[in-house]
Amino acid sequence: MEHSLLLNGLIYLTAAVLAVPLAKRLGLGAVLGYLLAGIAIGPWGLRLIENVEDILHFSEFGVVLLLFMIGLELDPKRLWSLRRPIFGWGSAQLAACSAVLTLAALLLGVDWRTALIAALGLSLSSTAIALATLQERNLKSTPAGSAAFAILLLQDIAAIPMIAIIPLLGVAVAGSAGHGWLGALKVLAVIAALIFSSRHLLRPLLRVIAKTELREIFTAFALLLVIAIGLLMQSVGMSMALGSFLAGVLLADSEYRHALETDLEPFKGLLMGLFFIAVGMSVDFGVLLAQPRLVLALVAGFLTLKIGVLVLLSQRFQIARGQRLLFAILLSQGGEFAFVVFGAAATAKVFAPATASLLVVVVTLSMVGTPLLLLLYDQLLAPRLRQLLRQRRRPDDAIAPQDNPVIIAGFGRFGQIIGRLLFANRIKATVLDHDPDQIELLRKFGFKVFYGDPTRRDLLHAAGAGSARLLVVAIDDVDDSLALVDMARRNFPQLQILARARNVSHYYDLMDRGVTIIERETFEAALQLGGQVLQQLGVDAQRAQQLVQQFRAHNLKTLLAVYPYYQDQEQMMSMVKQGRQELEEMFARDAEALRREAAGGGVADAAADAPAAVEPR
Repeated sequence: MEHSLLLNGLIYLTAAVLAVPLAKRLGLGAVLGYLLAGIAIGPWGLRLIENVEDILHFSEFGVVLLLFMIGLELDPKRLWSLRRPIFGWGSAQLAACSAVLTLAALLLGVDWRTALIAALGLSLSSTAIALATLQERNLKSTPAGSAAFAILLLQDIAAIPMIAIIPLLGVAVAGSAGHGWLGALKVLAVIAALIFSSRHLLRPLLRVIAKTELREIFTAFALLLVIAIGLLMQSVGMSMALGSFLAGVLLADSEYRHALETDLEPFKGLLMGLFFIAVGMSVDFGVLLAQPRLVLALVAGFLTLKIGVLVLLSQRFQIARGQRLLFAILLSQGGEFAFVVFGAAATAKVFAPATASLLVVVVTLSMVGTPLLLLLYDQLLAPRLRQLLRQRRRPDDAIAPQDNPVIIAGFGRFGQIIGRLLFANRIKATVLDHDPDQIELLRKFGFKVFYGDPTRRDLLHAAGAGSARLLVVAIDDVDDSLALVDMARRNFPQLQILARARNVSHYYDLMDRGVTIIERETFEAALQLGGQVLQQLGVDAQRAQQLVQQFRAHNLKTLLAVYPYYQDQEQMMSMVKQGRQELEEMFARDAEALRREAAGGGVADAAADAPAAVEPR
């Protein structure tokens, strides 16, 4: 039965809407949900969709959009600063993985040409899966995420020469050298034209379209731009994804960057999901059923070798020990360009079509297996790895006795600011933290940080709690924070405790334990930003600061008033409503005072009318 375009769209969307939320609820991740949806509706599932190749080619446009939007986040200066990880680390990864996989194939008796091309194709990773996983887990800004991105970018560049050398290993090579030089000149000419047009043609054109104030036209032009540049790059032998990335970089410092990102984001998400569905549909279970042991052995061997090489390389890539295995799993699968490489090799008769089909199945299964490996890592490997890293560090009681006046427990984003302020004013502090990677990083910058669990009495004693004046509790975990306060109160009663509260209930729990100096971690920053908002809206700077102080005082007053009733939900809600009413009345009196001042009453009269609730009662 032949499906219409709308019916196919209905099938894809239904499969995604059903499978992805279910996969997310089960903790499998969105990528695996899309892949399973593709398997379910594909030729080896319910057979709702038979023609996989067309949809796979169309959905690859999602990868093109993804790289264009990544390019928008990287201006040329920042990209130049990444030249070492891109060309250094990326080249090292390709060379090492290709060498190991080629050697393994040769040891199995494979012809050297087949071994080399297979190894080159398998050394590439899936840009779509790796970057989507980095975004889903919010890992793009971590060392592992940055290194993975640099390597993926180099792989996209390297795929072109890989495809170019395949005819040299095949049956016919006549005239290939001349064609290679001509192709290189075409690529350089297109890149030069793209650089020129981005400055002198695209930006003026974007300005003209923006002036129409028709958002749908701007969106249409954004899609037209990406498609046109991608096809232009493909016409000279480069990948569409790499061309769109370059276009994004050239527009990264444009005033229309954010508008382009906003308009293209929905298309990128849908097409990326469609790409993963198409990959799931393309799994050839016929090859798997015909040679199950061979296919599974190849997949297992391939992933083991590639993960092993990546873990070893990660030590050279300045990736923290706790993230090395995660980095290796992220890049362990085969990539989209492997399909192209193996197809070109079969066309050039480097190896038989049956070999190409077998390798394609291996790559596809490795892509499907990546979310499962990440799930295994999260549930089993990561906790054991953290425990192993902690055991390898020196024992807690190995800390030399300290006599600094301040102990900071927890040196994350909150504790670091306190520590830097003290160190900048030459006040010594003993810092305790239980994150080995964090400690390793901070020590590189000269911070004296000790590893250990601050809630242990012997560790706190070794850190100098018996003679210190202040204990700053800046631990992320609420339960650990309260446990530390309890332990310090029992064993070091002379120690004054200053604490960070994650939320209001944490604030009250600290008050229950007698802590009087408490700061809510986001409250002051939000107040200061609120004052800036008032100023940007035209409020005088002094007046804005006064309003901020009034809100701070009223908020603290309400917080303390509610405290006796915080375990009585009904009474607490009543107090909160009363506090809101008082705040509204306060600002109403303020507005009346300002009106009188404007009418000529003078500053003194306005000051006399100022609310008495400025100071907490």
